[in-house]
Amino acid sequence: MAEIWTMGEMLVEIMRPDVDMPLHETGTFRGPFPSGSSAIMISTVARLGHSAGIISGVGKDGFGRCLLDRLKKDGVDVSKVVVDSDNSTACAFVSYDSDGSRGFLFHWDNTPATEAKAPDVTEESFKEAKYFHVMGCALTAKLSYGREIVKTVKAMSEQGAKISFDPNVRVEHLTNPLKKEESFAIINEILDETAIFEPGIEELKLLTGKDSIEDGIKACFDHPKMEIVLLKMGDKGMRVYTKDGNVIEQPLFKVKLQDATGAGDTSDAAFLCALLDGKSLNEAAQSASAAGALNVMEFGPMEGKISKENIDALIRGEYV
Repeated sequence: MAEIWTMGEMLVEIMRPDVDMPLHETGTFRGPFPSGSSAIMISTVARLGHSAGIISGVGKDGFGRCLLDRLKKDGVDVSKVVVDSDNSTACAFVSYDSDGSRGFLFHWDNTPATEAKAPDVTEESFKEAKYFHVMGCALTAKLSYGREIVKTVKAMSEQGAKISFDPNVRVEHLTNPLKKEESFAIINEILDETAIFEPGIEELKLLTGKDSIEDGIKACFDHPKMEIVLLKMGDKGMRVYTKDGNVIEQPLFKVKLQDATGAGDTSDAAFLCALLDGKSLNEAAQSASAAGALNVMEFGPMEGKISKENIDALIRGEYV
């Protein structure tokens, strides 16, 4: 049984070791590193001391073993991860530019990462779930998989779990107009069940159709179950909005950046864990920002030294 569940992609990342090494040129890579936005998030939950589980799939291969070994080590329930003997584990190749941007090449559309089916949430494993977290990239990588996640979200919400949603929009998935239309329909179904929404500024504007942050936030609270919007604002930090009009500003912690991959996923997890720990929204925002900072200090999407002790030390200014 787990307090926080997620359903989404598990993949390995194979990365350029230095900036300005584009993917189209021959060169070296580092990896594989266990990854996938849903996997990063749920790994963080477990490392912060909360019971956690993931619904996903991997191949019966070395990359699949890499992922399962890591999540098991962290304490994640992987009993709902399908191990497919016929298809290979999903992977992503990543490059970094000196301006801070990244390039991605995904291989996951027809892999076990997008094949899991909606589970029976009345099973014992799901009865203690307080939150069910969704990543938008898992919704749009393969639309049939997105619909399975929607089924799971509705069932979990009906059973009493609060839905947490990070849209994490990948423009690579939205180039086909018909796919884009259906992707947005799926996203809106999730939003109607969402209690905690964690977009970036451009995602907020894209999904609400509003040109300003203020109008976008108002549109979020038109969804019936929305309680909190955690807005990620890049180098300006994050801002927490509540339905009753409260706004909390949280600046970034200044740390040495090694790898930005996974920072938002880590922040999502730390925010939910802080709420489960009974912390205030201000404290939860601090925890989210600190966890994201710890993650970017290490190379690799799950390699940040994430723990409650390290988060508290960073907040106090004592982390070394």
